[in-house]
Amino acid sequence: MAEGLRDIPLHRGLDRILIDEETLQARVRELGREISEYYGDRSPLLVGVLTGAFVFMADLARAMAMPLRVEFMAVSSYGQATQTSGVVRILKDLDRPIEGEHVLLVEDIIDSGLTLEYLIDVLQRRNPASLRLVALLRKNKPRSVPARADWVGFEIPDEFVVGYGLDVAGRYRNLPFVAVVKPDAVLGK
Repeated sequence: MAEGLRDIPLHRGLDRILIDEETLQARVRELGREISEYYGDRSPLLVGVLTGAFVFMADLARAMAMPLRVEFMAVSSYGQATQTSGVVRILKDLDRPIEGEHVLLVEDIIDSGLTLEYLIDVLQRRNPASLRLVALLRKNKPRSVPARADWVGFEIPDEFVVGYGLDVAGRYRNLPFVAVVKPDAVLGK
């Protein structure tokens, strides 16, 4: 555990830092360059999946050397739980049509793949010119549905993580790193 991590009340429920701030920022800059090269002179529409992807998407957008636009969608399959319910709901939809747009879906983490496949299906039916996916994290585990990604920041073990936009019960999103939550931690108190 990082020095002093146990002494800060905000961090008492965390086991260890999985990806430190410096490593995160370097990889996001690298993804920004790769994605910019891919799109060339096309202006993508970044669609961030709220709320988990907001930090990653902000940093990624700044790392992309091109004109772009941003939109957000909010979906839920977890609620306040740490495991998916299996039911995906759109809580906030896009504000405008995406037909003919080059859409880059920005996701925080690929876990079961259920939410992601649902979103891809919804967006594909809206006839974008192209639809690509970038995910900050992908868990190494069998998925209930296949989840494709065009770019992935990090492959991680099948552990519950928080920080850099990811949360548990709305907490820890503001951490500048990704950390593993203690399995026996009492969170939300």
